[in-house]
Amino acid sequence: MVQLSKALAMESVRWAFRCGSWSPSCSEWLLAARCVQKEEKDRIDQFVFAKDAKSAMAGRLLIRKLIAEKMGIPWNEICLQRTAKGKPFLANEVYCSSQKQYTFNISHQGDYAVLAAEPLLQVGVDVMKTVQPGSSTIADFFRIMTRQFTDHEWKVIKSAGTEWTQLDMFYRHWALKECFIKAIGTGIGFNLQRAEFHVAPSHIHVGHMYRETKMCLDGEEEEGWAFEECMLDSHHHVAVALGKPDGPSQKLDDGLLNPTPSQFITLSFDDLVASAIPMTEEDHEYWVGFQSKQEAPGRQRTSSS
Repeated sequence: MVQLSKALAMESVRWAFRCGSWSPSCSEWLLAARCVQKEEKDRIDQFVFAKDAKSAMAGRLLIRKLIAEKMGIPWNEICLQRTAKGKPFLANEVYCSSQKQYTFNISHQGDYAVLAAEPLLQVGVDVMKTVQPGSSTIADFFRIMTRQFTDHEWKVIKSAGTEWTQLDMFYRHWALKECFIKAIGTGIGFNLQRAEFHVAPSHIHVGHMYRETKMCLDGEEEEGWAFEECMLDSHHHVAVALGKPDGPSQKLDDGLLNPTPSQFITLSFDDLVASAIPMTEEDHEYWVGFQSKQEAPGRQRTSSS
């Protein structure tokens, strides 16, 4: 049983797609639309900005790719539904006892959509891009967010160096809190100060995956959770929360964790749809609607044929 657990732990999935630099052609966008369920296609079409539509589409394609390639359910037979809190889940019944089961979570923010999946553990993932806060100064932004972090966390954030480095450390902490909340499925209403993170190492670098950060829950070190962190590039933090399916009351066994944290693999659009089986007819009006969207607030899209 121990050997089986170790083998399964090696099958962690970490995928990223850079939707911020994706300028889909007509054929790509229409193919993508044919490869998601109709209700999701319609929901994606409701986004005002192309940036959000692309992120949402990438997220759905990532999930379907995981289920088709890792669980062996044909793409056109996958049925995704949402919980009352909006979290997507696989509604299909398991075909056979030997079929792998994965828990999965996605996040999209900044220029990336990411997916983390595990065969043995609860999982939550969050990606955050370090950006200058809207119209306020960094100092004012920190004052607004005071209640979201503990005194210890603010001390670490504000001792990080320049204002920009402090902001970067802020978003690192934010990604950690978000991935934990997503893993436990609590959502809005969870007091973020209950989960205090002790980040390590103090600096993380692009191309490396770390599993050194610890969390205290309600003042006690929590041994039922592990946290992985990386930088996708110089501006995007990703954090992954990993916990036992039966809850965090027991220590997380090393046998349940991949000995070496899995690196995020950046996928191309062709990778996203490699296993896809279109489910609907082509709808050219869907491309017309997409082309009419502004890329993002205050930013015009560049047209692609």
